[in-house]
Amino acid sequence: MPKNSKVPKRELDDEVIESVKDLLSNEDSSDDPFKKSELMVDDQEEKDVDVEEGSDVEDERPAWNSKLQYILAQVGFSVGLGNVWRFPYLCQKNGGGAYLVPYLILLLVIGIPLFFLELAVGQRIRRGSIGVWNYISPKLGGIGFASCVVCFFVALYYNVIIGWSLFYFSQSFQHPLPWDQCPLVKNTSHTFVEPECEKSSATTYYWYREALNISSSLSESGGLNWKMTICLLAAWVMICLAMIKGIQSSGKIMYFSSLFPYVVLLCFLIRGLLLNGSVDGIRHMFTPKLEIMLEPKVWREAATQVFFALGLGFGGVIAFSSYNKRDNNCHFDAVLVSFINFFTSVLATLVVFAVLGFKANIINEKCVIQNSEKILKLLKMGNLSQDMIPHHINFSSITAEDYNLVYDIIQKVKEEEFDSLGLKSCQIEDELNKAVQGTGLAFIAFTEAMTHFPASPFWSVMFFLMLVNLGLGSMFGTIEGIITPIVDTFKVRKEILTVVSCLVAFFIGLIFVQRSGNYFVTMFDDYSATLPLLIVVILENIAVTRIYGINKFMEDLKDMLGFSPSQYYYYMWKYVSPLVLLCLLVASVVQMGLSPPGYNAWIEDTAMEEFHTYPTWGMIVCISLMVLAILPVPIVFMVRRCNLIDDSSGSLASVSYKRGRIIKEPVNLEGDNTSLIHGKSPSEVTSPNFGKNIYRKQTGSPTLDTAPNGRYGIGYLMADMPDMPESDL
Repeated sequence: MPKNSKVPKRELDDEVIESVKDLLSNEDSSDDPFKKSELMVDDQEEKDVDVEEGSDVEDERPAWNSKLQYILAQVGFSVGLGNVWRFPYLCQKNGGGAYLVPYLILLLVIGIPLFFLELAVGQRIRRGSIGVWNYISPKLGGIGFASCVVCFFVALYYNVIIGWSLFYFSQSFQHPLPWDQCPLVKNTSHTFVEPECEKSSATTYYWYREALNISSSLSESGGLNWKMTICLLAAWVMICLAMIKGIQSSGKIMYFSSLFPYVVLLCFLIRGLLLNGSVDGIRHMFTPKLEIMLEPKVWREAATQVFFALGLGFGGVIAFSSYNKRDNNCHFDAVLVSFINFFTSVLATLVVFAVLGFKANIINEKCVIQNSEKILKLLKMGNLSQDMIPHHINFSSITAEDYNLVYDIIQKVKEEEFDSLGLKSCQIEDELNKAVQGTGLAFIAFTEAMTHFPASPFWSVMFFLMLVNLGLGSMFGTIEGIITPIVDTFKVRKEILTVVSCLVAFFIGLIFVQRSGNYFVTMFDDYSATLPLLIVVILENIAVTRIYGINKFMEDLKDMLGFSPSQYYYYMWKYVSPLVLLCLLVASVVQMGLSPPGYNAWIEDTAMEEFHTYPTWGMIVCISLMVLAILPVPIVFMVRRCNLIDDSSGSLASVSYKRGRIIKEPVNLEGDNTSLIHGKSPSEVTSPNFGKNIYRKQTGSPTLDTAPNGRYGIGYLMADMPDMPESDL
């Protein structure tokens, strides 16, 4: 990137003005709009004004109102539902506290470096994902389009989850909560408990039957669930209103949507620690199982969680960063947001297992009471001898410790016939070992625990309002990853594009609010993002380190930050991160191949989940999701490689100044030294869109940095000077 140097005057023919001063003094008197402007030659780092060719109206790029607003936006995007219902499950499943070790290592190896990379390229080029990768290499412009497609797929089903949370939120304003007890069914002769609920539980029944009214298979659509359709519409209306003005509208909402979840989590943590059994849950959570940490599966799942927790590859990180000042310390932002994300996951894990410990304690108490009654019956029937029961045991007020003592004695004495007695061990650890994640945690396990809270409706309202805000924060970044690059590339009105995108997404999203919609959510969650995003981020890494050049990128960072980043990032970006990502991609493909493609269907008769494989058309949909998401990459590459689209209108232009007018002339970039102005070799000058803009400053306008592809605009080079030697630059 060029430093603070000026273009020297040169002896040129009469048609070329020698200096900016002469240029402005020799304008035509009829050219009033141009008289009011001056060519920008100073290094103004805070400006971003794009003036289209032939336009007298400035199109100022929006900017964040404050650094806090930007940080909250990035935190809101990266901290999502996965921090609450995915991370605790992985922590429990993969060694408890020991899982934090591989997670932190991979956060340092791929998380922070790749997050820093996306922040830096967005801030450096000041465009969305399409413009950024088009700028680095037009042949890799498909990376940005692939990110947009993945964002669209994810937004389709992610907003459905927000709709589910809105439904539960609306149902929480009543006491007792509607999922507190099983409903009663009346017929002509008597009243009885709903069989499906009796076989499962009140919260499970409410989720599958009352909320989703779920069908028994993917092929059985069952028509629309109107309650969820209305909630989905409400969710998309909220997104549309929040995003319609871009960051100017969504940025203000970030103060609430990003901070409110922390208030709720802290309230839940304080309340949870006061509950009986919460310490058991937390102790179980963080008891390290070091032997599990050596398994490759643990590292694969930790890497996947790091990857998706930070929102890498979606384009939202790049879009948010593109509205920053160029001298913003994006390295500090990357480290800060990454560790906020990590500590949020740990906080959410504490909350989840404090509450689940309380729930396990209640279930364990019920288990002790029920099995104590069985022992009393066995004693009365003579199947058990009173002599084997210790004298201090009182079955009317027996504790869990006393019950386990009696259980162990009976198991030793009646070793051969013990199984026929039907007694259970009633261990809290057994209940805590039942791994729950996703909707099963949020809408079943957690809701069941909250029914035992004092003032349970209040806590239910707080919890589901928190889920709504977590979802909204992630959706803002996801939608921004779609809107920003399209607006930057095709210059459409943001308001119209936002409304149209939300309408289209709502109508497509109706497939998720059928009675079989939950199965489609599972399908999209499993297949629409994982592999495409891994491929996208690998290509991003290659584009920056190999195509653009890691050394030039490090120079750009030094110029932006005011200091040289650590060489740690140099080696991470060039060697370690691509290798780790490639291993993760291979492991994900192998895992996908070994796992039978299918879903868990809810069977009404048995009130249990049953694994079903996808039908043939379902497999076609799964494969199509992955192919469609990554298809823009080879398509754009072939189009650029074979010159199927005329780039003449979009190539970088030289500018000749004749009688005070700016005349844009396309130039052949091969061997042209114009590329040197941007700190790039001729073969690497790219984005055709940037060449259409002339950067200038209106009199009286604020000082902003305007060139998206460097500190200097393209108007510095005069036409008819293709042979300017490099030394003169």
